Amino acid sequence: MLRTPVDGTRLRILTLLREQEAADGLTAEAVAARLGLSRPAALTHLRLLTALGLLRTGRCAGRVRYRRDEARIAEVTRLFEKGW
Repeated sequence: MLRTPVDGTRLRILTLLREQEAADGLTAEAVAARLGLSRPAALTHLRLLTALGLLRTGRCAGRVRYRRDEARIAEVTRLFEKGW
């Protein structure tokens, strides 16, 4: 799920959003640019993380923005720590 191949891109996205997230989140274009990914690749990862419940989406200035869902991330972290 999170530690599958793809060179850790999903973990890098979660880290980027934790470190760089503006109050209204980051767009797929911003994530792609900061991580050196194509927009389609960034969108694929962002959509998967959203489907897993680790990211939330919202709109600002008509553009979809992604933000971490800290409560869900903490829940998943606890599951992994318990040996899930």
